Amino acid sequence: MRGRTPTSAPATAGEIFRLVRDGVAGTRTEIGRETGLSRTAVAARVDRLLADGLVTEVVGAAATGGRPAARLEFNAAGGTVLALSVGVSRSKAAVCDLSGTVLAEEVVDIPASAGPEHLLSEAVIRLEKLLLTAGVDDATIRGIGLSIPGTVDGERGWSVGVPALPGWERIALPPLLTVRFPAPVLVDNDVNVMALAEHDAHPDVDDLLMVKIGSGVGAGLVCGGVLQRGAWGAAGEIGHTPVHDGPGIGCGCGNIDCLEVLASGRALVRDLAECGQPVTAIADVVALVKQGDPDAVRLVRIAGRRLGEVLAAAVNLVNPALVAIGGDLVGAFDPLVAGVREAIYRRSMAAATQNLRIEPGLLSGRSGVMGCAILVLDEVLSPGSVDAALSA
Repeated sequence: MRGRTPTSAPATAGEIFRLVRDGVAGTRTEIGRETGLSRTAVAARVDRLLADGLVTEVVGAAATGGRPAARLEFNAAGGTVLALSVGVSRSKAAVCDLSGTVLAEEVVDIPASAGPEHLLSEAVIRLEKLLLTAGVDDATIRGIGLSIPGTVDGERGWSVGVPALPGWERIALPPLLTVRFPAPVLVDNDVNVMALAEHDAHPDVDDLLMVKIGSGVGAGLVCGGVLQRGAWGAAGEIGHTPVHDGPGIGCGCGNIDCLEVLASGRALVRDLAECGQPVTAIADVVALVKQGDPDAVRLVRIAGRRLGEVLAAAVNLVNPALVAIGGDLVGAFDPLVAGVREAIYRRSMAAATQNLRIEPGLLSGRSGVMGCAILVLDEVLSPGSVDAALSA
């Protein structure tokens, strides 16, 4: 914002909030210096931010050589956002503050096959309870972040139709939430929001490939610090890439031997059951791996190798600094990543892998809801949105 010319539009309250939130300016004097606004204009804008609860003012926090100055600080407690991460087998709901910190969360143990109306109506009930648990009022809600598997039309807020979500295609999802919580709703792909969360957890990494392996397989890509959704929102749909040496298993998308039907957690449950193992869920696969079961370890490593073969092309194409792996199967990380690394280092260019990190995600099952929070916070706390809210 520094360097405004005399013909530039005066800095708005939203732009001043961004300066405070980003730590660029913390006193009214610093704001005036950054924006060129008069003391009166700065005071008027800051007073609006204080009244809305987006910032607080702490007297004596910044000494300037004379009388201690009042310091402005971003107020994470000045509102809440709701987060709902929908999965194929279960979902998670959370209430977060304006920094994205989870205040309360709960698993919604309903499969997506129950349909959007049933699942989201139950999620609303859980969110109501979580608001009570967190001790916050509905009036504090500034936005809702929602993630679902597969390709998403973000403008319309619906799934464009993927095999993992039968019955969800072109169902507008925001109205199913705003009927109870009248706040802006942003909808995105589940792995995209995980990528946002992992990028936030790795501030030193601007080029990141997030991979989720659970009931399905998908990826989210951050390049140059910016999430990449692609031309039609389908970036990262690696689960429907056919694998060359598969046994001929059909996929719901119409192809044969897609990565998802050969290397997902659900595929491993199927393959281990065929080996006579008493498995019915991905957690059973993980438990067998931790026990050192040879069939489980072998099949997970094969799944990792197939995943790595697909990821190798992505590593060559976008040259990420980090491949972060999440999802339910990450509990079997050692044999899984052994197969991934084997394939990537064999198939990718040495220049692209010389410093490549392949690691489990840092957020221990919270990347979905934390990413949903970041998704909506980036929008509702933007200068334009803050100005619109203050003018309402």
